[in-house]
Amino acid sequence: MKLVTFKTADGKQAVGALLDDMKSIAELPFAEMLDLIDAGAEGLKTAKSKAGRPDRTHALSDVRLLAPIPVPRSIRDCSVFEDHLKSAGRFMRGPGGAPIEIPEVWYRQPPYYKGNRFSVIGTEQDIIWPPTCERLDYELELAVVIGRKGRDIPKAQAHDYIFGFMIFNDMSARDFQALDMQGRLGPAKGKDFDTGNIMGPWLVTAEEVPDPYALTMAARLNGAYIGGGTTAAMHHRWDAIIAFISRDETLYPGEVIGSGTVGGGTLLEHGRSLTPGDVIEFEITGLGVLRNRVIKASR
Repeated sequence: MKLVTFKTADGKQAVGALLDDMKSIAELPFAEMLDLIDAGAEGLKTAKSKAGRPDRTHALSDVRLLAPIPVPRSIRDCSVFEDHLKSAGRFMRGPGGAPIEIPEVWYRQPPYYKGNRFSVIGTEQDIIWPPTCERLDYELELAVVIGRKGRDIPKAQAHDYIFGFMIFNDMSARDFQALDMQGRLGPAKGKDFDTGNIMGPWLVTAEEVPDPYALTMAARLNGAYIGGGTTAAMHHRWDAIIAFISRDETLYPGEVIGSGTVGGGTLLEHGRSLTPGDVIEFEITGLGVLRNRVIKASR
């Protein structure tokens, strides 16, 4: 199923399932997406039943899609594409201007940071340029949503904990990020700003993604293809990521984990940056198109 959170013209927020015609939404009996995820197998059973015989439908064109989970329980974002790190490293420098090299530990375990779960928006919502930022960039990623509570999850069972997949645009303020990383505690203001986490357009349940390592990822800017790659290039795969993150720590339904950026999935790697008015489109096989415009708001 392709699950959505949406607002109707009268401002009502609801949860729905996109129907096969890709033009209609069946409204589901859940107040929010987290309620559906928390309900586990029974929740999915109810959702499938209601999508098959909906009590109420809406035209997709008549509603405004929000992020599938407007406020996730947490956001963790990894970095598991070697090609991206090598390519981006040509344009980034560490302390003292030294070239950034991939550390040996990166090959042993998937690095990640925790993002701001309150700065999430969905498709067709405007990205507000941070007023003090000079160089803004997008980042093309795949995200999973955790569907079961678990701790010390074995790699062999990790895929059973994935509720679904969605496209993730992890925006970066590159000038802030360059300063943040010198502090050696993570990206901080390079990532944490309003509208900086974009997810959607819908949450595709795991059974509709039989092979998450065979998905083509593409980034377009103002209609022109810029770059992308494939999930086959993930150095650390979801089983390793979930096993590592859950070590000594409980994961909960509704938590979001990003893959990190695919090679070619940023403008940085192409020696470019965004400008106000740009329209970003991300597309991943079977997951739809995530589309947003960048605007510069007055301070």
